[in-house]
Amino acid sequence: MTTSTITHAPLKSLPADMELVLKVIPMPADTNSNGDIFGGWVMAQVDLAGSVLPARYTAGRMATVAVNEFIFKQPVKVGDILSFYAAVTRVGRTSITVKVEVFAERIRQQGEYVKVTEATLTYVAIDDNGRPRALPAQE
Repeated sequence: MTTSTITHAPLKSLPADMELVLKVIPMPADTNSNGDIFGGWVMAQVDLAGSVLPARYTAGRMATVAVNEFIFKQPVKVGDILSFYAAVTRVGRTSITVKVEVFAERIRQQGEYVKVTEATLTYVAIDDNGRPRALPAQE
């Protein structure tokens, strides 16, 4: 059995059907033992980015209740400019599901983007006791 390297052609544009919710540059302190950015750091940033759109619906406290899917497609390097795009995919009675896609603009390839991560997360509106509550009516 042979292994092959998956190559992804750089993109020249970013998603027009999603909203830019976060931009960040990972630093050397965020690396793992291989010198790439630690996956847990990326996951934390995705959770922050994913919470931006649900906050508009919850009008109060919310919590991450599920990471439905998380795919690391390419390594993230120190100095990459990461752009986090999000879109709401489902609104329930108490919860909101969000798709997050992360694109890296490599420090030596400005103007070209590579999708490095994609994830789907679910957030739930909670009351002061941490129990699920209904989402406010949307206008």
